[in-house]
Formats: sequence, C-alpha cells, structure tokens
Amino acid sequence: MRILAIETSCDETAAAVVEDGRILLSHVVASQAAFHAKYGGIFPEIAARMHVEAIVPVTREAMAQAGRSWEDIDAIAVTYGPGLPGSLVVGVSFAKALAFARHKPLIAVNHLEGHLYAHRLRVEGNPTEDLPLPFLALIVSGGHTELIWVRDLLDHRRVGWTIDDAAGEAFDKVARLLGLGFPGGPAIERVAQQGDPRAFPLPALPRVDHPLWFSFSGLKTAVLRIVERFEGQPLPVADLAASFQAAVIEQLVTKTLEALRHYEAQAILISGGVSANRRLREEMARRAPVPVHVPPPWLCTDNAAMIGAAAALHARAGHFASLDLDVDPDAKIG
Repeated sequence: MRILAIETSCDETAAAVVEDGRILLSHVVASQAAFHAKYGGIFPEIAARMHVEAIVPVTREAMAQAGRSWEDIDAIAVTYGPGLPGSLVVGVSFAKALAFARHKPLIAVNHLEGHLYAHRLRVEGNPTEDLPLPFLALIVSGGHTELIWVRDLLDHRRVGWTIDDAAGEAFDKVARLLGLGFPGGPAIERVAQQGDPRAFPLPALPRVDHPLWFSFSGLKTAVLRIVERFEGQPLPVADLAASFQAAVIEQLVTKTLEALRHYEAQAILISGGVSANRRLREEMARRAPVPVHVPPPWLCTDNAAMIGAAAALHARAGHFASLDLDVDPDAKIG
C-alpha cells in the first residue's frame, strides 16, 4: 500500500510517499525556522500562511521524488493534531481536497503516533527489526514532553507529561535569555560544550504531585534570576547553558527510568526534536537497564515520513476518516 502523507502541525510543511509503512519513496520538508528566528519563536499566523504557500510545491516534489502517479497512490494521510490550529487546518483541508478529488481514502494520524512509529521505516540509522514490545517512548520536543507506554502496535497509553512548558520550549526560552537565538536546543548544546555543568546548582527535579510529571517552569525561572543577578556584568553564558542543559537531561532521564519501574518495557525510544541532543542520548543509554533507540535526527523532527509509517498501521486496522475530519489542536494519545 502506498500512502501520500502530509504533515503541517507546526512550522514544517512536509510530504512523503511511504510504501507498506516501511519503504520511504520520498521525503520533502520545507522548514520555516530561519524566518521565525527573527521573532525568537514561532509566529502562528504567519506559519499558517507559509504552509499555504508551500504545501502544493512540497507535495508535487514528493510525488516527483517517488516517481509515482496518482493512480499508484492508495490513500492520503494527514496529521490532524496536536499542533498549531492554523497550521493543522492547512494540512487537513489540503489532504481532504486531495482525497475527494483523487477518490482516495483518508487516514487521520495523531502527530505523536508518528513519533512513536518513525523507527519502523527502513532507513539508515533505524533498527533492522521492530523494537520489542512493550516499549517505553519519551517524546520530547518544542511542543511535547510525554512518556508513552506502547503495549502493542496502536495500543499505547500516556503515562507521563509536562504540567507546564515542554522541554524544547524551555530550551527556546532560556536561549533567548542568554542571547543565543532560535531554535534554542542546538544553540544551547553548542555553547554548553565549553561550559561547566556544575557551575550553577539549578533545580533538576521539580516538586510535583506525581513522579512521572515533568515541569520546566521553575528551572526556567531559576535561570532568569541568575541572569538578573549578573545585570551589568559579563554573563557566564557557557556555564549557565551547560548547567541548564544538565538539569533538563537529569529530569528527562530520571523520570523515564522511574516509568520503567512501573511499566514493563523491553526498550526505550526517544523521539522529537530534543532527542537530537547528544548528551541526552548518551546519558539515557548509560543509565537505562534496557536498550535505548533514537531514530536518525531527520526522523525525530517534524516530518511526513513518520506520519506515513503510522498511517499504514491504521490502514491495516481499517481505520479511515471521513471527509468531515476536523483538526484537534489538543489531541491526546492513548
């Protein structure tokens, strides 16, 4: 089965053609990151307008790369949520129009399911075999910090989440405080290599009511107070970046390993944009009692290939959407 997948949940306009949920025939992403950098974050209304401009050429390029005609496409898949409302509307409206005009079935995919099943694509950097079930997934990005227990394919349960900022959002906000630009994760990781992670004793583990809840708001505020203390003096940016990064990673790793105590899992999957952080991957692999897998970086950030992988599972299960499909910006998983 060949699926044309569309992803527009945030600031990447993406399209891909995926065969049997495994074989990637094409993969195209138009990123808006450079544009939004001037704002220090994503400008939602402009993001939606840029999706409108990019979605047709991106889809045409994906079809051209795949070398397939519309007669070769068996279904259209699209992310319906979670994400930015305006961005989601562009992708869902376009996918519904394609499905109607080309007489193709429509498959609605939760964006987080894409992150869960990106590892199933047969590409360099992914395992040759499926991750053993059950496995525990840490999805960590600019919009999400979630722990998902995957009991079986399409059978998953959200067991932990952030009660305030997502980890990637905290990276962006702290990078802004330190004058490092947007996106914040890569900038902080780069500068932190020259700093001492023990220079500032930042609060790594928040006081929350559940051991699997994340919270980064207090950590972000602690960095703000330090920056204010150095007003008029040279700010030790590298040490502060290294200390902040170490605190975030400690929380992510500690709570993931705590989840392993409560939920049987034979492997850990880390996905989402923040999973590109080398220190996070190394620390999780060093401390986890089970194998840790991270898809290649281009499959961890937002893309349509992972949406196609998840869509194939829904198609196999007979899960198809009607043309009155609507977006769900706050869609949950599990």
